[in-house]
Amino acid sequence: MDNKVIQLIGELAANHILAAEEYAYLIEHRDSESAALLAKLADAVRREHYGNDVYIRGLIEISNICKNNCLYCGIRAGNRKCDRYRLNEEDILACCKDGYSLGFRTFVLQGGEDAYFTDEILCGIIGRIKHEYPDCAVTLSLGERSAQSFKKLYDAGADRYLLRHETADEAHYNKLHPSEMSFARRMECLDELKKTGFQVGCGFMVGSPYQTVDHIVKDLKFIEKFQPDMCGIGPFIPHRDTPFARLRKGSVELTCYLLSIIRLICPTVLLPATTALGTIDPLGREKGIMAGANVIMPNLSPELAKKKYELYNGKLSTGMEAAENLKKIESSMKKIGYRVVVSRGDVKANGAI
Repeated sequence: MDNKVIQLIGELAANHILAAEEYAYLIEHRDSESAALLAKLADAVRREHYGNDVYIRGLIEISNICKNNCLYCGIRAGNRKCDRYRLNEEDILACCKDGYSLGFRTFVLQGGEDAYFTDEILCGIIGRIKHEYPDCAVTLSLGERSAQSFKKLYDAGADRYLLRHETADEAHYNKLHPSEMSFARRMECLDELKKTGFQVGCGFMVGSPYQTVDHIVKDLKFIEKFQPDMCGIGPFIPHRDTPFARLRKGSVELTCYLLSIIRLICPTVLLPATTALGTIDPLGREKGIMAGANVIMPNLSPELAKKKYELYNGKLSTGMEAAENLKKIESSMKKIGYRVVVSRGDVKANGAI
């Protein structure tokens, strides 16, 4: 292993920050030994704050209707082959009921930017969930909304909001999104969410089209500055009905390497081992946990929705991903030295929030 890589890893573990050129060096000179050292340190940091606990989030995919036309996404507005659906309030509450009985204490409502879900409708749904399951957290992942909308959703009881920044480089952002979408607006939304009081999550795709090491470095520097409560990264996986259908997918190896780096940048961050990792590698999520992640998001959606909410091809949606097979997830985590816990799993900073 390169001596400079060892030095940089030590500096990152001690100071939680590196210069841009140092991150670039770490990425460009990575090998199996440096990945193992990073993972060992990331695991130690995660255990310091969270022990060997792995938090589960119940993912409920409420709609695959979206006004946006992101070039990488299978539910983009321009995909006429997408079989659209939308869950109603009773559908969503039924998912929560099933999830609660299985031990889930966080529900993640995820969907496209569907105009049907007004503030009034969402606040009603959030209010019912919090009333019926007061010991649970509600996380939203519903795209860009106004500052006023974010405030209403927070006041209704939503605890967390996930909004991937996708890339911290504006020119790169513009290559992944249509002209009507704005990098500046995405960043404004993240700032507005933090000001509102949400536990906020950002994130990016690893190996996305046109991505360079410099783009990844900008992502890491953004994460340093933004200090998210949650950070979701996963390998890019193409969808057959998008402009990027024929492009190469991202790698599990680089994703796990970056998970370890992000854990050292933000020691208490809630870091998922994403569905995308498990989709391209049967042991992807286990590898993510061993690299420093501490969250898994099994799918509580109805079977019909699981099949239709296809952001990319081959999405893991049955077996290990089905909520009914939670025991398999618990078993797989136990085999690698971790335990799935029944908990809201809030972010920790100088003690639990």
